[in-house]
Amino acid sequence: MFDILTYGFIQRALLTGVIIGVACSMLGLFLVLRRYSLFGDALAHTALTGIAMGIFLNVYPLLIALVTSTLASLGIAKLRSSIKIQGDVLIAILLIAGVASAVVLLSISKSMNVSILSYLFGSILLISSEDILVVLIAGLAAIASIIVYRDKLLHITIDEDQARISGISVGVMNYFFMVLASIIIIIAIRLVGILLVSSLIVLPNVAAMMLGAGFKRTLLASPCIAVASVIMGILISYNLDIAVSGMIVMMNLIIIAGIVMYTKVRSKGKSKDNYNDMVVKQV
Repeated sequence: MFDILTYGFIQRALLTGVIIGVACSMLGLFLVLRRYSLFGDALAHTALTGIAMGIFLNVYPLLIALVTSTLASLGIAKLRSSIKIQGDVLIAILLIAGVASAVVLLSISKSMNVSILSYLFGSILLISSEDILVVLIAGLAAIASIIVYRDKLLHITIDEDQARISGISVGVMNYFFMVLASIIIIIAIRLVGILLVSSLIVLPNVAAMMLGAGFKRTLLASPCIAVASVIMGILISYNLDIAVSGMIVMMNLIIIAGIVMYTKVRSKGKSKDNYNDMVVKQV
């Protein structure tokens, strides 16, 4: 099984997959805490509009996708602060608008081909050297930014009013966070595709939060879970000749199921110990 690690395309897939997994899981923690779990889905579908536009104009699709996603995320941040519409409603509007625009553009350009399907479902095993360079630069920069500004991001995530009192520029940080989210989601499309991109954002953090380890440990645990799911997903999918993106998501779900079983067994063990202690005390 490990002989496949000598293949160049597997090495490229694992390298980019690990970077993307770490970036998505770290970003996802703040999105989940903000109750923006579907924000990744909304931006990914907005990116589909940019990809369709790029194919139509014969321009590098992911570049146009980054522009459209960034503009959409900044628009969400502006609308959220200026009008009284809940965040989940704005995300739903963004998702619907993104899908509708993409369908219109694709129907005009007649571009529903293998190229667009690779963006829908991911194509990590076919990633090029140019894509690797983009993923490494963008991914590592995003990870470094989250680490540097994690305290400020946590402050505005928990309570924006208290963050303002503490001297944090909430508006600037919100715009920065939205741009960061756009960049991470665009590079994640290469790994799991538009249809499954939110899985890398949500599932590792769900698994990490179930461990009940607190914010800092969760911020460490979720990337570890994401990396494990990416590595296992790539290796297993290659050996079984099945879709990489789907297997990565399945690995995340298996990890979550394992944590559920572990927590249940542990809680039963604690209940039994408490019962035995009570009996001993009564005796």
